[in-house]
Amino acid sequence: MTSARDSVLGSIRRGLRRGPLTGAAAEALRARLANPPPGPLPERAKGAGEDRLARFIDMAERVSASVARVQGLDQLAPALAEYLKAHNLPTTVVASDDAILDGLADHPMLTVRRGLPTPGDTVAVVPAFGAIAETGTLALRSGSERASTLNFLPDTHVVVLRAADLVGGLEEIWARLRAEGQGALPRTINFITGPSRTGDIEQTIQLGAHGPLRLHILIVDESA
Repeated sequence: MTSARDSVLGSIRRGLRRGPLTGAAAEALRARLANPPPGPLPERAKGAGEDRLARFIDMAERVSASVARVQGLDQLAPALAEYLKAHNLPTTVVASDDAILDGLADHPMLTVRRGLPTPGDTVAVVPAFGAIAETGTLALRSGSERASTLNFLPDTHVVVLRAADLVGGLEEIWARLRAEGQGALPRTINFITGPSRTGDIEQTIQLGAHGPLRLHILIVDESA
């Protein structure tokens, strides 16, 4: 049986008027896929440490995200509870089934349900795979323990980011994904920059039209 992949590749080969690559050409292709050449790195994607963190926070806040920093995972639940209280939001949250979020349920103010969001859920908490300082963008990876709907259905989206997972530019995220997945990529990667917005009506920006109204990022520093 011919798969859709075979059909697509066959069409490309016919268009190129050649068969499958062999010999040196095939080896060159394998080498390029194993070690993709890096693209140009913009100036604002450079830097490390506190400079990189400051760049990310600045870029995220420019697109209406809010950011808080915490020292260690034990401060994650108190920081979340404080944010919800400050914004008069429900303290019942739906969270992905990631180990980094296990401590949330121990906080007396929080009620945590793990799994898929429902239309009645107003706050979702998920971890980020990484983030991009250049643009203030979060990279969120789907998986059996975290559904992509957590990123889009509830009005308030809280994302936990380890400071060590912050990179300078986009290509560094793809390099990490390839390395950790041993060449295989997850089903979905969502790149999120700020809360949902649209300018469809009279070119007036409206937040929350097609997704979360609020995006709050909790950066966890575990260096101490």
